Amino acid sequence: MQLVAIVLLMVVMPIISIVHDVANNQAALVYALGKWFVFWGVGWRLVSAAAHQMMRPAYTAKDIFEIDDPAAGKLVLEIGFGNLAIGIPAIASLYFPAWVPALALAGCIFFALAGFQHIRNKATTRAEVAAMVSDLGLAAVLAVYLLWLGLSG
Repeated sequence: MQLVAIVLLMVVMPIISIVHDVANNQAALVYALGKWFVFWGVGWRLVSAAAHQMMRPAYTAKDIFEIDDPAAGKLVLEIGFGNLAIGIPAIASLYFPAWVPALALAGCIFFALAGFQHIRNKATTRAEVAAMVSDLGLAAVLAVYLLWLGLSG
């Protein structure tokens, strides 16, 4: 289920949305890239992760982080709160386009650090590897968007 959510929110939905915007002349490619990867990749991915972390903190602690300690659920809840705090404004950026660059930066930092942490942890489980690849991939896409903004500035 996690892999399906990652593929939908990090690849399928952003690409469909970008193609729609560009094909209908609603946005230039790079602006559409930022808009939709922030909305789907940062927003919905973090909100869905937050919901899962807040509803099932023990699952995340044990099956994702491989920590078999009931007390770890308290930390997972706080991770969920942070994910929700970034995810909701990223979803709202669809209605507040001026927020997109700031949320792209927050998402780029978050996903790059999370991806590198998976590398440091020597990701071995399917869930960890999927998270690592998708985290680093999204960070790269957001970095390209931010570099383009900075250079065209």
